[in-house]
Amino acid sequence: MPPTDPADTIAVIELRQYTLRPGRRDELIELFDREFIETQEEAGMFVLGQFRDLDDPDRFVWLRGFRDMAARHHALTAFYNGPAWAEHGPRANATMVDSDDVLLLRPLSDKNGFTRSSSERPRIGAPAPDRFVSATVWSFPPGRPDGVALIRDGLLPALHTTGPAPLVALTTETAHNTFPRLPVRSGENVAAIFTSYPAESTCRQHLADVLALPLVRDEILPGIEREQTTAPRILRLAPTGRSVLS
Repeated sequence: MPPTDPADTIAVIELRQYTLRPGRRDELIELFDREFIETQEEAGMFVLGQFRDLDDPDRFVWLRGFRDMAARHHALTAFYNGPAWAEHGPRANATMVDSDDVLLLRPLSDKNGFTRSSSERPRIGAPAPDRFVSATVWSFPPGRPDGVALIRDGLLPALHTTGPAPLVALTTETAHNTFPRLPVRSGENVAAIFTSYPAESTCRQHLADVLALPLVRDEILPGIEREQTTAPRILRLAPTGRSVLS
C-alpha cells in the first residue's frame, strides 16, 4: 500500500452540534448538502459527516476536518469570507438558535484517524443511508489523562474484538482556537467514539457483548466512571444522504 499523502491526513476535527428553530432541520440539511460541502472542501477543509439527532428533532450534528491548525485557520478564513457563505449563510443562520456547541478534537491515536480519500461522497439528492450511528462523548477533568487512556487502551480494543470497528475515535485538541469568529468550548478534556451499525438493535447487542467481558465490566468501565466528571453523553444519529461517515 502506498504511503498516505500528508496533505490528505486529517489531524484536527470539529464536532459541531446545532440547536435549530422548530421544524427547520430538513431545510438546513437540504441547504447544507447542496451548498456547503463542495464549497467548504474547495476552501481546504473536509466535511466528514452530517447527522440528524434521533432524540431531538431540532438538533443537527456534523463533523469537519483539517490537516492541522494552520490549515484550519486558512480554510475557515477563505470560506467565511467567500461567496458561498455570503450568499447562503444568512439563510442557514436563520434556521439556528445556537451554533456554539463545538468541540475541537484530534484522533485518539494514529490508528484512529482517517484521510480525505477514505470514502466517496454521495451525490446531491442521494437518499439517506439505512444506518444507525452511535456517538459517545466522555468528559474528564482538564489535564487528567487517565480517563482518556482507559478508553484508548482498554475500551477501544474491546469494541474492536466484539463488533464493528469505530468509524473514528477522538480526543480534545488543546491548541488555541485561532479563528475566534467561531467559538469552541474551552477547558474540555473529552474522548469521543463514533460507530456505525445496520440498526440500533445491532448497537445494543454490541454493547451487551462488550459489557460481558470481565475486564471491561470489572476494571475498565469502573475506572472510566471514577475519572469522569459527568455521565457520558450518548448521541443517537442518522446520517444524511451526503454524509461520508455512515
